[in-house]
Amino acid sequence: MDQLVIEDTTVGTGAEVKDGDVILVHYVGTLTDGTEFDSSRARNTTFEFTLGKGQVIKGWDIGIKGMKVGGIRKLTIPPQFAYGNRAVGDVIPANSTLIFDVELVAINPL
Repeated sequence: MDQLVIEDTTVGTGAEVKDGDVILVHYVGTLTDGTEFDSSRARNTTFEFTLGKGQVIKGWDIGIKGMKVGGIRKLTIPPQFAYGNRAVGDVIPANSTLIFDVELVAINPL
């Protein structure tokens, strides 16, 4: 797989998120075999970051752009837009394609 695949499961409402916006998301991350490696929902806490500033993997910076609050998007992220040839702990092998279900919970004004 070479390309980032973006699939809207649910389209939200309001303004589209853009680079520089501080956003809150819920997400579940899995490997292509279905193994869940991370989930904000399991921790009952949202994840906050600034879109487009390199605070997250490139696949998120690209794939979340344009979402609206309440939207849910499935991102299938090839290694070059994730962690590349680096393994992450014991949970994400090197050269892994990652699948994230991401819900945009809020856009916080700066």
